[in-house]
Amino acid sequence: MKKIGWIGLGAMGTPMATNLQRAGFDMQVYNRTKGKASSLVSIGAFEHSSPLSVIMDSDVTFLMLTNADAIHEVLTRENGVLRGIGPGKIVIDMSTIAPGETRKFAEMVRNNGGMYIDAPVSGSVGAAVTSQLVVLAGASAADTTSLDQFFDVLGKKTIYFGDVGNGSKAKLVINQLLAITGQGIAETLLFAENAGLDLENVFEMISNSGMNTGLFQTKIEMFRNKEFPSAFMLELMDKDLGLIDQEICSLQLDLPLTSKARSTYSLAKKYGFAKMDMAAVYLELCRKNTK
Repeated sequence: MKKIGWIGLGAMGTPMATNLQRAGFDMQVYNRTKGKASSLVSIGAFEHSSPLSVIMDSDVTFLMLTNADAIHEVLTRENGVLRGIGPGKIVIDMSTIAPGETRKFAEMVRNNGGMYIDAPVSGSVGAAVTSQLVVLAGASAADTTSLDQFFDVLGKKTIYFGDVGNGSKAKLVINQLLAITGQGIAETLLFAENAGLDLENVFEMISNSGMNTGLFQTKIEMFRNKEFPSAFMLELMDKDLGLIDQEICSLQLDLPLTSKARSTYSLAKKYGFAKMDMAAVYLELCRKNTK
């Protein structure tokens, strides 16, 4: 059985690495902020002091980091991943970054003799805990045959998008729809409230209509209670919309809903809702419409 490295134990990384550990894999873990690995160590994972130590002691190493700057630092630092890359070493990056950044990191790993696959995921913390993520792999099915044993633990479905970088493109596409849908739900509920409708009736109406979505059902308690504990932080959606906007501009597309969503989430971050769930875009709409 392959030894697995995991770098990045944030809100998503911790439950994902935990599921692999509980599935019986030999887990080697590292996090830049100390103390984040304690729950994994308590169930048998080994905590390393550097990314280099992880890569040297692993066959396959997963990265789950906040942004491209964090990945670059973990790869290139003095005791970083690239120092330990060689033939047979595989790096799987599950972070959400721009496709161009993905291709750059892939080249760096390949130039050192290793293999790099981008495999970001669709789904938030709840899906990570219950292994219901969808893995979006920038690789062919043939390239990842030996990796399905890990992907099958992490998620309910793996979709192969071909070349490295395409997994990152797919993640931006699904998050574009997530952002637009999230704002649409928030606007609908605010409209209903201001029109004098009972929100419980509105919840029931949407839930029994063709407009019902899994997203609506996972956020309904947040809207009911006007409390937005983070499953997917709003500031991360704002970051992703910036990446989406870059790709849209490079393709010379005019996508007005996406443009409007980016503006709204950006304002929500500015006005203090950054650490809340992305559904807190509702609070920004309330702020804008306060008479």
